[in-house]
Amino acid sequence: MSAKKKEYNYNYAFLFYDVNEKRVQKVFKVCKKYLSHFQYSVFRGEMTPSKLIKLRTDLKKVINPKEDFVCIIKLFNENVFGEEIIGTPSKNTGEDLII
Repeated sequence: MSAKKKEYNYNYAFLFYDVNEKRVQKVFKVCKKYLSHFQYSVFRGEMTPSKLIKLRTDLKKVINPKEDFVCIIKLFNENVFGEEIIGTPSKNTGEDLII
């Protein structure tokens, strides 16, 4: 028997990005199509599995994964969440130094 990966349904998502200036407007428009604009490059809103697939597909069409960073925080409930990064992770922020 092979282990089957458990699928989760996300109820809510936060998305933030750091992309090349040339692509900011395109990424903004994609994000605005699926989520509510919260602040600068931060979006949030209700999320369904099908909506997440469409969002991810549209973002991959406009970003350069070697230069751009997009992070989607997917909330299952108030205590459990998943994180997904599309493109190159950002530079070291020093967050790992926080105790």
